[in-house]
Amino acid sequence: MSTIRPFAALRPPKQYAEQVSSLPYDVMSHEEACRMAAGNVSSFLHICRADIDTSEEAIHDEMTYMKSRDNLQEFIRRGFLVRDPMPCYYIYRQIMWGRVQTGIVGCASVDEYLNGTIKKHELTRKEKELDRINHFDVCSAQTEPVFLAYRKHEGISSAVREWIKFHKPEYDFTSEDGVTHILWPVDDPAVIDSIRRGFEEVPALYIADGHHRTASSAAVSARRREKHRGYTGNEEFNYLMAVTFCDEDLFIMDYNRVVADLNGHSCEDFIRLVGENFEVVPADKAGPVSPRAKHSFGMCLCGRWYMISAKPGTFDEQHPIHSLDCSILQQNLLAPVLGIEDPRTSPRIDFVGGIRGLHELEVRAGEKGVAFALYPVSMADLFRVADSGEIMPPKSTWFEPKLRSGLFVHEIEQ
Repeated sequence: MSTIRPFAALRPPKQYAEQVSSLPYDVMSHEEACRMAAGNVSSFLHICRADIDTSEEAIHDEMTYMKSRDNLQEFIRRGFLVRDPMPCYYIYRQIMWGRVQTGIVGCASVDEYLNGTIKKHELTRKEKELDRINHFDVCSAQTEPVFLAYRKHEGISSAVREWIKFHKPEYDFTSEDGVTHILWPVDDPAVIDSIRRGFEEVPALYIADGHHRTASSAAVSARRREKHRGYTGNEEFNYLMAVTFCDEDLFIMDYNRVVADLNGHSCEDFIRLVGENFEVVPADKAGPVSPRAKHSFGMCLCGRWYMISAKPGTFDEQHPIHSLDCSILQQNLLAPVLGIEDPRTSPRIDFVGGIRGLHELEVRAGEKGVAFALYPVSMADLFRVADSGEIMPPKSTWFEPKLRSGLFVHEIEQ
């Protein structure tokens, strides 16, 4: 059983939706955020990245979190954000490159995250958690949603299809990155109840993206529970804002690797060492090559591309982690040949999301390094890892499109 309950979102009126909305807080640098918000006093970056109004040096200072809170209140005062009069669900559709994914915005249970009904597949970093803990706590609001997934439930899918069929969207715009965002508020009590009951039949929810926001929301909930010893469990701080998608809609891109050097090897020696655990075939065309199946990799070395495939016996196909291509590459090449023992901490390795394209790998590898193009992880892989209680290697999944920020805010204490 999973809980996704409706809530009264704080969100922009239709005429402000496009100019308020922004990319998520963690996909840009301070300078990029400043450029994106330049000349737009209603950009949500003033709330989720208030360092653009303080300074880069003060990004984690109390004054920046206080500025986020003040900006949130100013947005409410100026009418850039307005609270809905009743709890609703919100159907949120994104269209990118002709692909459509449609999710339901609601609130998941913090307790279900703590007891494992909401399953995770990544570790979190304490400093990133603390940043969002402070931000959510000072703002008394979850300003950006968590990205959850679930195995398809026909009842939920049917309710979404029927609502979209007979209702006009309230938001429909295309952002500067070419992604179309469409939103339908669902305010009919019967439909709300149908969606809620549908989720009660879903055995588990899975964090697709937003592990730090989830952990931070749970930590702020613990603070509020300590503050309100007589809490009932129905208070908003017991819930976290999420957009929840059916697994069949979701698109995971490749997450590739670049190593700055060959660990002292010549190109010829490197090819020979790679050949111990991989079949190595020079690309039959100029330019980047991408793998077309699991356990094969594109490799850019010394200005030339190769296709390499893991040899039988070099990995355990039955193990949820060891069968992942990023693990196969780590155990059979990155560690023994390139000396990358811990990819989380090594300064010699870089991770490049597939959204940047394979030519980016050529540029970053240059003449002295090596780059690897990986086949994307599937949702089935993610579910398998999470169901087994395992943790994926770092930088395993890259979801696109990213959830737009500023279209809905969850106030945790009103």
